[in-house]
Amino acid sequence: MFLPELVRPARWPPTSQPRTVPQARGTVAAMGTVDAVDLISRLLGSDMDQTTNTSMRIPTALRDAAAVAVRELGVASSTTALTSAALRDALEAVVMQAVLDDHYQRHPDTRPDLGDLAIAAAELDGHPLAAEPERIRLAAAELSARHPGADPEDVLLWAEARGLPAS
Repeated sequence: MFLPELVRPARWPPTSQPRTVPQARGTVAAMGTVDAVDLISRLLGSDMDQTTNTSMRIPTALRDAAAVAVRELGVASSTTALTSAALRDALEAVVMQAVLDDHYQRHPDTRPDLGDLAIAAAELDGHPLAAEPERIRLAAAELSARHPGADPEDVLLWAEARGLPAS
């Protein structure tokens, strides 16, 4: 999944701490988060037919697990294809998280609270409480006061267990 132009802000403030990005011939150039996200997005959207030979050291067990998954489960045409797909998925997730982190840093009031996350989880899972968002919000408020590390699934379980009525 390539992060479309509509999702990425045109230009968001660069971070004060530059990152280093390996360049051709082993040189390293300093790059801020904005530029890194833009470059990664451009590269992921570019021609994937061109390939390069690379040597990566990976754990033997991971290599063997990938080979079994390809051979026995047919998850990809080759371990290289599986590895490339996994790397691409990881890079897309990194880009989306960087954009989201930047957005929340600039607009902290838009960060969803535990109640919002629990409602979204209920809707995604088709949970019966999805039709009762106020009940979920009440459970989230009560649970977060007692257990600050609670997650959305904890809220749904708490709402069910407590049988909280909507106010």
